[in-house]
Amino acid sequence: MDRSESSQRSFKTFCFVLIAVVSLVVVMPEVHAGVPQRRRSRAMTQKRKTPPAPKVNYGSFSHTTHVVNQKLECSSCHKVPSKNWKAVRAGDAAFPDATDFPEHSSCLECHRTQFFARQRPAPVICSNCHIAVTPRDTARWLFPSLGDLTDPKLRRRDLPSEFRVGFPHDKHIDVVSANDRKSRTVAVSLRVQEKPPASCPVCHQTYQPQGKSSEEYVTKPPKNLGDAFWLKKGTFKTTPNSHTICFTCHSADSGIAPEPKDCNVCHKLAVAGEKLKVDFDSKLSADMGITDRVMLRQWSRRISAGGFRHEGGMHPDINCLNCHNASSASFSTLDPKSMKVAIKSCFCCWLIGLIVDPRAQKGIHDFLSPRPGRRPQADEVAP
Repeated sequence: MDRSESSQRSFKTFCFVLIAVVSLVVVMPEVHAGVPQRRRSRAMTQKRKTPPAPKVNYGSFSHTTHVVNQKLECSSCHKVPSKNWKAVRAGDAAFPDATDFPEHSSCLECHRTQFFARQRPAPVICSNCHIAVTPRDTARWLFPSLGDLTDPKLRRRDLPSEFRVGFPHDKHIDVVSANDRKSRTVAVSLRVQEKPPASCPVCHQTYQPQGKSSEEYVTKPPKNLGDAFWLKKGTFKTTPNSHTICFTCHSADSGIAPEPKDCNVCHKLAVAGEKLKVDFDSKLSADMGITDRVMLRQWSRRISAGGFRHEGGMHPDINCLNCHNASSASFSTLDPKSMKVAIKSCFCCWLIGLIVDPRAQKGIHDFLSPRPGRRPQADEVAP
């Protein structure tokens, strides 16, 4: 009996141990396997909270990225003069100028990966300079500084400029031409109407003037126009759109600073700030059928009434400095506010004109002509 009971006990003990071992073998792997899964899940959850890095659009070139962030000099990419400067302008019109985009070597040092990206028909980065972006067509867009070229075969890309041009008018008025700086006031403080200084038309001409033509409107107005606004010829003045005038004096041979290679002296990255309201309605210009690039550009930047016409009334005979305070050092092309001309500066001439010159009466009528969503205010400005 003792041996039999001992055998049974041993058998029971063996079975118990066997069950325990089997249980451990089955349960423990599941326990250990569960822990990493929970940790991995937490890790994945934490990664999702971190926003992904923004995707860089290499098809949109940014001077801010290269100049401000990367601290690159203009000469790192732009070589003045460009290799093709003699071919861009013919004959005597040619002068050493920045006439083309940077060479590939300027980009490859940093953008080799993007240059050789497997993208079809060509890497996206190529579209910054090239038109078709195909290996078979290497034609480039017209360089932005070549605004004086008018050949319609040259493809121009109109993009908002990242730069403002700083031009010190006060330093050039007397240099460009002799300008009589005698007082322009009389005892009653009414402005004397002097002829414009010869220096202003060097850069600013009346664009598409009416002259002696009987047609005063840019496009044919509707028959029922009445007193409503319709854009007239001679409304805008031109502004330089190339280096042609500048490099007449500021050339490498003249030694007059800044030289052509000193890009950043004049070209300043625009600073984000208050945007002044402009008197431009794209729908209205489309209804008028205005397609001229220069006219649309000037109109879209006008911070004054679109009805003001430089060729209208007595304006052609008035000294530009009577309205534009360009001879002051505070007048800065980098600050649009400093270039504003208060409408009150026109009142004296208008009052005189109402008495002695019917042309002034017509000019006032044109300026105050009603048009959609626009009426002159007390702080209105005239260009």
